[in-house]
Amino acid sequence: MAALLALKALSRRFGGLVAVNAVDMEIASGLVHGVIGPNGAGKTTLLNLVSGHLPATSGAVRFDNIDITRWPAERRARTGIRRTFQNLKLFPAMSVLENVMVGMHGQTRCELWQALLRTPAQRAEEQSIARAARDALEFVGLLHAANVPAGTLPHGTQRLIEIARAFVAKPALLLLDEPAAGLNRVECRRLVDLIRAIRASGITVMLVEHHMDLVMPTCDRITVLNYGQRLADGTPSDIRQHPAVIKAYLGGGITKKSRPESSGALEVAHAAP
Repeated sequence: MAALLALKALSRRFGGLVAVNAVDMEIASGLVHGVIGPNGAGKTTLLNLVSGHLPATSGAVRFDNIDITRWPAERRARTGIRRTFQNLKLFPAMSVLENVMVGMHGQTRCELWQALLRTPAQRAEEQSIARAARDALEFVGLLHAANVPAGTLPHGTQRLIEIARAFVAKPALLLLDEPAAGLNRVECRRLVDLIRAIRASGITVMLVEHHMDLVMPTCDRITVLNYGQRLADGTPSDIRQHPAVIKAYLGGGITKKSRPESSGALEVAHAAP
């Protein structure tokens, strides 16, 4: 498949710290591509470089065969790259519907004077945005909560609101930054189904996540980062059995039987020699 997103020698330095170090990576159109790695591996920094929330120190970002390395985040969003955040960024006093409508801001065409005068064109546009937001809420299973203040809902539900807000504009590439953070096992299983449905709708997904129970059944391909560098790339089956990946996660290996359920380690059986 053709690469929708291509990263070439992409790097980001913070003073003397190299957070992302010359990463090469391609994400094929129509797939769910996971990015995993131990804490501090550079996963969220990489996502910020793709979304434009951080500028690259060096290297290149190409989206749909266009060099967007120097584009600001808002231009990337208008072009078809949307994201969620590891820390929720909702408007708690606004309704669920209003929060999702915010995700359509890049698609609006009416100007301020039209909004102030409530022109027919502005009213029609607002109604169209509300319909799109309701469709997105129905897609994630939250249409029943459309008029509820977002801040009054449970954490797992707020995660879905943020996904709906990123999904509503039907981006070509959806970046999900640890969407399972704070979710229980039942919510995590529902999220697997939702991400699969997003892919089925024609949207490519780049997923940064710690929870292997979400990554392994959801992703078509996985890139592993360690100390800011690409350690491995392949299918979930390849990654499960990759010796360097196992070492990075487990630090020498433990058996599956003895692995703590809360460790977040790869679902592998690996005994130390």
